[in-house]
Amino acid sequence: MRIIETRAHARAGLVGNPSDGYFGKTISFTFSDFFARVIIYDWPTLEILPCEQDKDTFDNLCELVEDVKRNGYYGGLRLVKASVKKFWDYCTSVGIVLPERNFTIRYETTIPRQVGLAGSSAIITATFRALMAFYDVQIPPEIMPNWVLATEVEELHIRAGLQDRVAQCYDGLVYMNFAKELLERDKHGFYEPLDTALLPNIYIAYQVVLAEVSDVVHSNLRERWEHGDKDIVDAMKKFAELAERGRACLLEGDHAGLANVMNANFDLRRSIIHISADNIKMVETARACGASAKFAGSGGAIVGTYTDEAMFEELTRELTKIGCRVIKPALTTGRVKPKVGTTV
Repeated sequence: MRIIETRAHARAGLVGNPSDGYFGKTISFTFSDFFARVIIYDWPTLEILPCEQDKDTFDNLCELVEDVKRNGYYGGLRLVKASVKKFWDYCTSVGIVLPERNFTIRYETTIPRQVGLAGSSAIITATFRALMAFYDVQIPPEIMPNWVLATEVEELHIRAGLQDRVAQCYDGLVYMNFAKELLERDKHGFYEPLDTALLPNIYIAYQVVLAEVSDVVHSNLRERWEHGDKDIVDAMKKFAELAERGRACLLEGDHAGLANVMNANFDLRRSIIHISADNIKMVETARACGASAKFAGSGGAIVGTYTDEAMFEELTRELTKIGCRVIKPALTTGRVKPKVGTTV
């Protein structure tokens, strides 16, 4: 029996977010410290197996409460199920007739939940990759993020943008331009993979307790933008400009300039969106150590640059004091190929 394993990695927004959902520009990267993994193999019936995050049986009330704190109220089964349906939609839309083959599919994820590291889209991306390998279907990399996003937005009614899905589908450091005219003309943005060697020293820190979900964080932002709120419209243009400046800093090796751009990104975000005290404390603690700091996503995790090991040690010490874990992300460099094995 053929067994296929696929992965999708965690994502951190370097600069430009949250303008991806507002015809902006961003730069993001993926890293292999955390990932979603999907396994698929032939089976007489079509079966989606739950993982630990989907458990509904507990030893006692305290265990249930701890599970909710750790995993929230939604596991990944709905994400996998919606992905299978949307994969079928894609194949139908391009005239691909899938063979009548059933399968068992299972997933697991190591990405911390609800800290803005794109855990949900990683499960969907890994599921799409598994189905593509299982049925020998190729989806162009510039188109695939659209279908990953549609899985969340159309099937599950989760508010999201393209940034996470582009970074995870390309897997690496990517500059993205989501200009309206590009999306309307090409049905996708302009996506430019960049060499991860251009990055300076990068750290990521995240809260070890459950944070706010991104849909809650952005709940009022969309309405304000759609109603033409000048502050929001202007801010989205500025986020895009910061992404352009960040790209230039990377290409020119201007690490100090990149640090300033990342700090400006967070300061701009703070001027238009309410940010919880815990999240602000993360950023201010990192900056007090001399590092740059901004949200990696929608809150709960920050990303920034540091100059040397002494600064990283200070970052680790001070951020640990306020309940954060600090890592040097293992950067990924290109799309992950499925692993194919066999068993009797």
